[in-house]
Amino acid sequence: MKVEQFEDKGLAQFSYAILSECAREIVLIDPARNPQPYYDFAKAHDAKIVSVIETHPHADFVSSHLEIAQATGATIRVSKLLGADYAHEAFDEGDSFTVGKLTFRALNTPGHSPDSISIVLSREGKDVAVFTGDTLFIGDVGRPDLREKAGNIMAKREELAKQMYHSLREKLMPLADDVLVYPAHGAGSLCGKALSGANSSTIGAEKIGNPMLRPLSEEAFVNEPARRPALHSQVLRLRRGPQQSRRAGLRFERAAGAASGFRCGAGSRRGGRGHAPRSRVQKGHVAGALNIQQGGKFETWLGSLVGPQESFYLIAADEATREDLIQKTAKIGYEALIKGALVGTPATAATLPVLDVDAFRQHPENYTVVDIRSATEHRDEPLFDGSLNIPLPELRERAKEIPTAKPVVVHCAGGYRSAAGCSIVANALPGTKVLDLSEAVKSFQPAALVH
Repeated sequence: MKVEQFEDKGLAQFSYAILSECAREIVLIDPARNPQPYYDFAKAHDAKIVSVIETHPHADFVSSHLEIAQATGATIRVSKLLGADYAHEAFDEGDSFTVGKLTFRALNTPGHSPDSISIVLSREGKDVAVFTGDTLFIGDVGRPDLREKAGNIMAKREELAKQMYHSLREKLMPLADDVLVYPAHGAGSLCGKALSGANSSTIGAEKIGNPMLRPLSEEAFVNEPARRPALHSQVLRLRRGPQQSRRAGLRFERAAGAASGFRCGAGSRRGGRGHAPRSRVQKGHVAGALNIQQGGKFETWLGSLVGPQESFYLIAADEATREDLIQKTAKIGYEALIKGALVGTPATAATLPVLDVDAFRQHPENYTVVDIRSATEHRDEPLFDGSLNIPLPELRERAKEIPTAKPVVVHCAGGYRSAAGCSIVANALPGTKVLDLSEAVKSFQPAALVH
């Protein structure tokens, strides 16, 4: 037996290939948008993909399960509660199947969604691993608030939180302590709020170290801080039909003129001594542009900041960057929203002002400081007295709350999020001087907090 974990760092998403070495057959769990890595794994092991299991309909990325099934003849298995109208076998509690010496059985574990399942892997009768989807993470649990307005079955956050409480305690925690835990996401995903950087754990370790598995009443569990980042996606709406072409309908052109429409720009940072580094988009800022840096988790922040009904242009510094951004956009099912993918610096003389970090350091009281980190980061790692905390995913809706009597300084933990935050605030508060603290924020942090 071999369990191969695939990681999409941009989405902090894990998928799995489980190989039965004696049967030379593979079962996939929660495959990402691009199926090629799974085909390569199968070829390298001279094996055939025979089944694809979806733990739930994903709100943050598009799965390749239909494409893989069409290409390989593999059987798709999902909960009957999902209401899928593509060819599949229902896979719910009491259902199991065998591949070689391996047995896969389903546990219905609602909470993140009403149709969530976890998959227990057994070898010769002994449970060895559980694939928990977005129900149990390492150090956290999944969000119960993503199915209030989408999906085949919709439910309120409180109802789903109650379901998750029982799924964790009645379905997953009774598994043996040495059973490996393989989640669908790691640190950086917006599907949880305090995920560990580890990529696997055990049931026993989670009982000890996961604060959501500590002794809690149902009421206390449901009332845990519930404000989580917004997560916009049309992925749930795509689950019933075949995936769209990743490049269908896109217009490719040089960014030489004034293309109209919402824009998402990507640039690299650079700056001088005594000033916060700048991005190319900041130096040639288009009014209304949203500056999401190419590095880091572009697709995660695109899906959280841009709604599933908003069309936009992509603006990239070069053709390689443009291609990369298109592929990342496709991973979350947003490619149909792209009105055009532009290369080059738009013809504009506009710039975003540069912060004099030394002046800010000497007199921070002369500025309105906006902390766009999460509420937990703001609470646990305070940086500036009196700063206003508006987490980045809420910023487009709440930017008008920011006082404008002083210049506004935007910061996050390391500079990546503040590039997007600064562009949002500048767009929302025309006439206000908006400054990005950028990577210079690290010089204000205690050594233990720099990350």
